[in-house]
Amino acid sequence: MNITILCLIAAIGSMPLPCHDEDTLSQQQFQQLHRQLQASADAPWRTIPWNISLLDAQRAAIDQHKPIFIWAMDGHPLGCT
Repeated sequence: MNITILCLIAAIGSMPLPCHDEDTLSQQQFQQLHRQLQASADAPWRTIPWNISLLDAQRAAIDQHKPIFIWAMDGHPLGCT
């Protein structure tokens, strides 16, 4: 009998809670948030002359007498490891 009650309590306790509609975004709220999160066209990082090819970057650095900044990491690109 005690095991049955314990199993029943565990089953009820593991049930998902109901979702509240008040936590969802309206289309207008989403569009406003989306506009706020967009980077502006004149953001400072957009002015950096990015170069994907290391050899091209090395040649440009030699020509311009500038150092190369290399950002390298391992793992999945969406999560630093």
